Amino acid sequence: MNLIRLILLVLPIAAASPALAQTMKFEDSAALLGASCAKDIEANCRGVNLDPTRMKDCLSRNQDVLSPQCKSDYGKAFEAIQKRVAARAAVFKLCERDIVKLCGVTDKNERTKALECLIAGPRGIGINCNKSVTEAGYR
Repeated sequence: MNLIRLILLVLPIAAASPALAQTMKFEDSAALLGASCAKDIEANCRGVNLDPTRMKDCLSRNQDVLSPQCKSDYGKAFEAIQKRVAARAAVFKLCERDIVKLCGVTDKNERTKALECLIAGPRGIGINCNKSVTEAGYR
């Protein structure tokens, strides 16, 4: 069980991919991976540092001995995490105009204030900005 808890803590640090798409919560992705692959991880990736990149590499290297459920789910879980990370990285770029115009935030170091404003969803927020805030999981 400790392995599953560690997976749940480590996975949200996954590397970003360039595309925005429907995203899954970090917790749901980690739960999917833990439910499908916990035994496979324990058996085949025991000495592997449990950061997402190394874990994904370990599972890829050991595809021939993974359970069918793990084989089908681990790619989905890592892809969902990468999409969520990419969505979070894209929020400030896609919402730059709205942050300045609607939230009055001009200093890029005030991301917390800008994010609070975007989450509140002021009237007139752009469609792409609104979508990116939602896909990033802030709402």
